[in-house]
Amino acid sequence: MTARKGSEEKAEVMKQFGANAEKYVASESHAKGEDLPQLVQWIQPKADWVALDIATGGGHVAKSLAPHVREVFATDLTKAMLANTANHLKKSFSNITYVVADAEDLPFLEGTFDLVTCRIAPHHFPNPDQYIAEAARVLKPGGLFLMIDNVAPEEEELAEYLNTFEKLRDVSHVASLSVSKWEEYLADEGMVEVQSQLKKKTYKFPAWVERTAEDSDQIKRVHHYITSASKEIKEYFQVDAAAGEVKSVTIDEWMTLHQKGGMENE
Repeated sequence: MTARKGSEEKAEVMKQFGANAEKYVASESHAKGEDLPQLVQWIQPKADWVALDIATGGGHVAKSLAPHVREVFATDLTKAMLANTANHLKKSFSNITYVVADAEDLPFLEGTFDLVTCRIAPHHFPNPDQYIAEAARVLKPGGLFLMIDNVAPEEEELAEYLNTFEKLRDVSHVASLSVSKWEEYLADEGMVEVQSQLKKKTYKFPAWVERTAEDSDQIKRVHHYITSASKEIKEYFQVDAAAGEVKSVTIDEWMTLHQKGGMENE
């Protein structure tokens, strides 16, 4: 494989998620999102399927899929995160296999899986086009690919603002892409859209920033950047601040289901 950028970014991801593994298992936005039952409804998984959950984190998608498929391979770049997730899930699910793996260089053969999923993780990937290429490669013809992630607005100023405050909040953040850029990458790999949904997602600021911040100074920097924005930017991200304190911010989230070209997945 041609050398790709990202070794420093991936080191930051492993450091961040290894240190905060338990927080991601318990995180309300990760563990209790309404998108978890929704993704099962969209996918309509079958009992004989083998599924892959890329960058499983706290294992919430793997946990949602396990009752409906034959086997789930839950992968993550961060060994400590994956071990913590396995410790939580292994008592309840015997059909989840845990594999340390890079989303951009998956250790699986071509056409292995009926289903590939990835939720609230691709903004950490240095080479998102390579991640999409790998997801498509390991899917069977007709297999399904479901992705959920924070996305940047199409407007450059708004996108820059989002990615700046996300990087300030979480040093392992690389970039939230626009929907149009993701659609370009998916189309390049012969992935055909089945359905998609763009919606607003509100984060409670204290819990959201404390999950990734290393100290109070970092929290103050994020707070200052958010509150110093123009009126138009604050309106777009629905910044809720009272008495000088940020209560919540709202960002865009895209959920999309694609099918790999070829014979229909039976």
